[in-house]
Amino acid sequence: MKKIIIQIYEVQNLDEAQALIEIGVDHIGSVVLSEADWKIPSLRATIDLVRVSRAKSSLIPLYNSLDSVQRTLDYYQPDIVHFCEALTDQTDVWNYCENLCRLQEDVKKRFPQILIMRSIPIAPPGRSHLVPTLELAKLFEPASDYFLTDTLLAGNPDTDADAQPVSGFVGITGQTCCWNTAAELVDASSLPVILAGGISPDNVTAGILKTRPAGIDSCTQTNVLDEKGAPIRFKKDIQKVKQLVEAVREVEKTSGG
Repeated sequence: MKKIIIQIYEVQNLDEAQALIEIGVDHIGSVVLSEADWKIPSLRATIDLVRVSRAKSSLIPLYNSLDSVQRTLDYYQPDIVHFCEALTDQTDVWNYCENLCRLQEDVKKRFPQILIMRSIPIAPPGRSHLVPTLELAKLFEPASDYFLTDTLLAGNPDTDADAQPVSGFVGITGQTCCWNTAAELVDASSLPVILAGGISPDNVTAGILKTRPAGIDSCTQTNVLDEKGAPIRFKKDIQKVKQLVEAVREVEKTSGG
């Protein structure tokens, strides 16, 4: 098995980024939470550190107006920009997605050096008919460099538009996506596909063997836990990340094909 990309979110400071670089994380992801408060010097320093290392920096802007996205990318200059809208929570899904494709095309023209990652939402088992995963991927493929499969809670655009932890965006649920659907996307896509959604040191091996992705992504399940056992956003458990890295590298060595 060839080398599997290990991507870790949400890393917002220099110390955590340096620790993840040292233990061999490939993509170190950060998030800009606000279109109004987008310029954060400490976050730019974190991305600068990653960019000059062997790792790649990935940045999610939680907004999608072209001017704001371009301003953000000018300032941070990440290796990868990651768009993660829920997609199917819109009244006119296909028109909305076509507009996002145009956004990605504009970004590619303005920043040819920055790769584009597009999250593709995965509905829960038994409700896959509510989210046209392969059709969405086909639409976004020409304007993307990576896909990332992530868990869409409930998966019903008519009643569950606000079910996601961050309204309008997919991710940080801590729940695994439907690996059968993820495997279908891996098989169908000409782009590298990264498996996300509840990936932890305990299940990463099974996820890789089931879906055969180009990479894996972990956020919630490699965070520090609070006194009630709930994950704390933006605070990584470095030991958990290390265990995940070790598990991925082990499956690379022991699995053929």
